[in-house]
Parts: sequence; C-alpha cells; structure tokens
Amino acid sequence: MLPSRARMLKVAAGLVAAALVALLLDYYSPSGAPQQPLQGRSFAPEPAPGAEANNLFWLVQVSDLHISKFRDPNRSSDFEKFCTETIGVIQPALVLVTGDLTDAKTKDNIGSDQIEVEWQTYQTILKRSKVMEKTKWIDIKGNHDSFNIPSLDSVKNYYRKYSAWHKDGSFHYIHHTSFGKYSFICADATLVPGLKRPYNFFGILKASQMEELSSLATESHDSNHTIWFGHYPTSTIISPSPGIRTIMRSATAYLCGHLHTLGGLMPVLHTQHHHGTLELELGDWKHERKFRILAFDHDLFSFADLNFEEWPVVLVTSPKPSLYSSSAHEPLQRILHSTHIRILAFSPSPIKFVKVSIDGIHLGEALQVSGPLYVLKWSPQSYSQGFHQINVTVQDGSGKSTTQHHSFSMEENFSLRFGLLSSWILLVDHYIWIRVVFALMVIIQIAFLIIFRYLGRPSLKGPLTRAMQTSLSLHILSKTNFFYYFFLLLSLYTVLGPWFIGEIIDGHMGACFSFGVIVDGHFFQGSVTFIVGILQVIFFNIPLMAYLCWCLFLRCQGNCFGSHLHNVKRYHAVPVHLTMVVLFLWQVYSCFFLLQTYGAMAFFLSPLRTWIVGLTLFVVYRSWTMNSSTLRIFIAQMKNNQSC
Repeated sequence: MLPSRARMLKVAAGLVAAALVALLLDYYSPSGAPQQPLQGRSFAPEPAPGAEANNLFWLVQVSDLHISKFRDPNRSSDFEKFCTETIGVIQPALVLVTGDLTDAKTKDNIGSDQIEVEWQTYQTILKRSKVMEKTKWIDIKGNHDSFNIPSLDSVKNYYRKYSAWHKDGSFHYIHHTSFGKYSFICADATLVPGLKRPYNFFGILKASQMEELSSLATESHDSNHTIWFGHYPTSTIISPSPGIRTIMRSATAYLCGHLHTLGGLMPVLHTQHHHGTLELELGDWKHERKFRILAFDHDLFSFADLNFEEWPVVLVTSPKPSLYSSSAHEPLQRILHSTHIRILAFSPSPIKFVKVSIDGIHLGEALQVSGPLYVLKWSPQSYSQGFHQINVTVQDGSGKSTTQHHSFSMEENFSLRFGLLSSWILLVDHYIWIRVVFALMVIIQIAFLIIFRYLGRPSLKGPLTRAMQTSLSLHILSKTNFFYYFFLLLSLYTVLGPWFIGEIIDGHMGACFSFGVIVDGHFFQGSVTFIVGILQVIFFNIPLMAYLCWCLFLRCQGNCFGSHLHNVKRYHAVPVHLTMVVLFLWQVYSCFFLLQTYGAMAFFLSPLRTWIVGLTLFVVYRSWTMNSSTLRIFIAQMKNNQSC
C-alpha cells in the first residue's frame, strides 16, 4: 500500500514539474508568447530605405556610470574621453544616461551616502567636454543617486543641482525631425524618500505615478515611435495593476540599466514583452565601459551594444535583425520595398571600406552617401523567403576592423526566440516569487516543528538508520519545550517582527520588517527584504535548528560536549561544527554590516541580527547542559534500544 502510494506521489510530482517547465518555456520565450498587434496602428510601405541620407537619425545610451570618490579614477577620466571623443565622432542627436550617475558608497564600500564631490566631478566632465553643446543630454536618476535622501527638496538631492536634466520624476521629451516626431518617456521609479542600501534595489511606482505615466503614453500616440527609458528593468519595478509593462505597451523599446549584466554573467540581457515592446538592459560603464547606439531609419528601429574605444562602430539599419523586429511597432514591409542595404559606420579614422555579404556570398562594398551612412544596392525579393545572414565588415584607416552580422527575414510571421534565462530575468516580477519562496520556507520550518511536536514518540527497535536518526532528532527538539518555543518564536519573528529599528535615512527613524520598510510615515513594500529573509532562513534559522537536532540526538545517546568529541567520528563531527561556526560568523558579519550601514542604534535594536547572536550561544549551551524530563525519556529509550 505504502510503496504504491509513494510511487503515485512521485508520478504526480513529475507531471506537475513537467507542466510547470512547459508553461515556463512557453511564457518566457518571446516571441513564443503571443504578440497582439496594437489597434489603430498601420504603416505605409513607403518611404522605403534607399540611397539617400534621409529619414534617419541616431542616439546613444550609456548607463551606470558610478562616478566614485574612492574607487577606480579611470572611470571618470574614461567617461570624459567618451564625452569628448566618442560623442564627437558619433554625433548623436540625443544621449540618454539611464541612472546611477554616481556611486554614493562610503570608503569602506559598505555604507551609502550622497557624496557631493562625486556629483561635482560628473558636472565638471559635462562642462569641460562641452558635450551638452554637441547633443541633447538627458540624464536620469538611479537607485545610487537616491541613497540616503530624506526628500526631493533636501540639500542632499544633488541630482537637482549637478545633473544636466535637473528635474525629478517621470517626463516626456519629444525629438522633432523633418520626417516626424519621436517620443522619449522616462519612467522614474526611484524611491522617495531614498533609503540607504540595500533596500532600494527595487523601484516602486505608486498609483498616482502610474496615472501620470499612462497620461504620458497617451500623449505619445501620434509620434512615429515611442521609446521608454528608466534605470530599473521592469522585473525590478513594483507597480499596481495593470502593471508597468501594460502601460508602456505602445512603446517600441524600453531602455534600462541597473543589473550590470549580472556582473558579466549575462552579457546580453534583452527580451520582448508580450505586446511586442523590446526590453533592452545595457551593461554598465562602471566596469564594462559599455554604451549603446540606436537608430531610426525610415522608422525601422535598430541598435548595437558596444565597448568604449573599440573602433570602428558599425550598425546595420536595414535589413534589421528579425530577433528585434515587431510588426506591431515598425513598418517591417519597408525592408522588402527597399532598394539599398544601409549601414552606419563611425571611426576617428577615415573609413577604408565597408564590405557586405549575405549567406556567405559577397555582394560588394557599400558606398558613402553622407557622414557615417553607407549604402549598397540590393534586391530584397531575392531573400523573400526564410532566414538569411548578413555580414558587414568595416575597416578604417588605422587598420582596425569590425564585423557585424545578424539574421533577417522578409516574412513578418517568422520569428526568433530570445534566451529563456534573459527573458526570465527581465520578464518575471521578482518581488512576487521571492515573497512566495520566503513564505513557503517559513511555513515548512514551522510545519516540521508542529508535526513532530504532536506525532507520537517513535518506538525504537534495532539499529537506527540515517532517516530514523533524523526523525528521532526532530522528535527530541520539537517535544522539548525550550527548543520548540525558541524556534517557533524565531520563525514567527522573522516574518512579523521588526528586524531592526534605527536611522533608515540619516536623521530619520524607521523600522525594517520582512514585508517592508517604514520611515517617516512612508511604507515601502517588501522586495529586497524578502531576499534577506530567505538568506536568513536558509543560512541561519534552518541550519541552527538542524545543528541543535544533531546536538540533542548526541545528548540522548549519553554524550556530553566533551565526550562526543571522542565518541563521534571526527570526520563527521568536525565538519558539522565548522559549518555551524561559519554560518554563525556570517550572522556576526551581518551585525557589522548593519552597524556600518544604519548606525549604532540599529545595531543595538536588532532582534534578528544582534540579539540572535547572543541567543544562539545560549541555546547551543543549553542543548548540552539542560536536563529536562523529555530528554530523560529519550535517553532512557535509546539506552533500552542499545541494550537490546
């Protein structure tokens, strides 16, 4: 009976897991997800890309500068060179700087504060390079630019004083051309007031901000294209229904930064929303020296992510990549009606040649029309079916060369898929699943305590298997009042209690809970707090419970702390103790981190950090010294089993 039931449970679990994987693959693999064309949007096949330098402009994005007083001075000097030389060569119509203009970290790299000299350095670079005379410069705030700011009117809000844009909040900028207008909408999800790190890693949009953004989206409906931009990826923005992605569904693309390509682990973080809007996270300037060039060529949108000082810069604007195409937002049929392949090529040195091949067949060298635009006559009808690969190699006068290639298709119903992992990172609302995981982990720990508390005491017959030892140790801990109530209260307090009380912002008191942060009457719902809670449960609460189960089991075998070192095999006992010591030191370090980030008051008024360090030492001591009736019963039971 039991084996068949266990087998059925395994089969059911396998089916559920398979169904979840199938749903995940279908939902987070654009363009496998449904793309519903936007109502009322239609495109004419003309004007189509040809040999003339018209219906074309380009812009640049750079993100996460992290200008720092204490670290990597090359960050600032390279950025000045970028403003002076790179922007001078590319000559974009517009530059978008999508947040984290300054680092705002203290010298120890633990605390956070607005450091005025960093802002002064940033402003000096803009003025000395005269970049704002060369192009329209729009710089917005990131979470680092909002650290430790009590209000927008605070003197510590240096963004207002030293940035180029100066104005807080979301806004709509319109770029006018002779062939139409292009909307750029900023979604500012930075926290007000600005918390210290790490609790402002997620952005938040309130209902009033969502209404404002919805109004801005409506304003942009008569533009040729709309580009949204912000610091946070949509997956790290907490927003009320219908959600930020729905509000921006008419946009061609959403440009952001913040994730730093996960430290280089995900060098390409791009995906597509289910309405067809591209989401394009850009690698950071801080370490990677990344920037992006984007172009609208006859209303076809294209871009390339680039590395600083890697020349020549190449962008094929037509035919554009199929992966980044959206029939809901672009006149893709213009590629089929085009007469020329169009390429933007930039370099400080004169361009020597621009060679083009498709499907491995050399088509010739593109000719310069005007400025960086190079064109080559082609017959798009020859490529009207299936996917094709275009390769463009550009060499400049200094001998440097760059090759760009991508797949394209004339058939709009043909599509490629973005990577599952990058789509999951950018499309999942992470604040939801981390709440679920945190809640489940706490519930499971409490459930184990309660179940073993009220299960009958097991009967012991013969040698104890590993599973029987584990079960027995849980019985011992759960049926011993002191340890049962300690872990029950610890689990409940992890969920409900204030983890610490202190200066969440300098001079402003607040409290941090698992479900959010309260400061100056403002409540910020939980996001990073749940991640911290998960780490607390995984790396301390549960290991401590397991460790004490092990200690109590050894007690019931007749050991004391001194004798168990001789009676228990050392290759078993030493790793257990060392693991717990390492995790205990991690908890001690978290107290130090709390002291450095939020000050002495938070350190002393922190039940889940500082107090638990002392309580841990006490409960471990009690596990080896207490003498309760429950323990005596289990000791007697195990002696009887050993004598049988």
